[in-house]
Amino acid sequence: MKREFNIFFTGLSFFTRIPFPRWVDFKKEYQHEAIKYFPIAGLIIGGVAALVFYVSYILLPFNLAVILSMVATALLTGALHEDGFMDVCDGFGGGWTKERILEIMKDSLIGAFGVTGIIFLILTKFYCQFSISANQLPWILIAAHSTTRMAAATLVNTHQYARVENSKAKDYSQKLSIGNFIFMVLTGILPLALLGTAKFFLIIIPVYLCKFLLGRYYNKWINGYTGDCIGATQQVCEIVFYLSYLSLLNY
Repeated sequence: MKREFNIFFTGLSFFTRIPFPRWVDFKKEYQHEAIKYFPIAGLIIGGVAALVFYVSYILLPFNLAVILSMVATALLTGALHEDGFMDVCDGFGGGWTKERILEIMKDSLIGAFGVTGIIFLILTKFYCQFSISANQLPWILIAAHSTTRMAAATLVNTHQYARVENSKAKDYSQKLSIGNFIFMVLTGILPLALLGTAKFFLIIIPVYLCKFLLGRYYNKWINGYTGDCIGATQQVCEIVFYLSYLSLLNY
């Protein structure tokens, strides 16, 4: 049990800015298993987003509450996934070979593709959340952050890691065992039950299709994925999640 706590907090300290507890033993060997807790980290992130929205909505207009909720998630994660999304936009937008794409993605500077991409991403995310009722939005946030992180994390088992040199995310890129993979998938899907009716479990189809298509795109250009690709996939899948939910409301 203690080992699982160590693995969980190892992952949580990477996926979020939540401090690493002093009583936790950090070991490098825990890092590759920690990816199975990515959806649970999403539950925590989504829960914080939901709480910030709920409290803000008591005091402020709906649109401001949505913005503050989005700010809270960026602060909690250190904009880790947004950064990955921008790097992917710059790399795949400006590079024409695997080596050049990976080089651009590793560069700390942000280019025109990254800036343009993140503007459209944030605007789309805001208007999607703004289109959801205030009563449902907290539950949507919890489910979306969990489910989309599960979908993005499946890249670890379905694709190869593209970089050969050391990188920050490489220790999280080893394939999960079948048991850990099933655990990750279940913890990512179950929060969809918070949405009220069984039809909303259908959201997993377009979300995973989005991951599948992005995975094919990554494979075409860099023969695998990187940590930035996982972050970008989570962000795009989150948009697909909201759009799918809004579409299903009409049926």
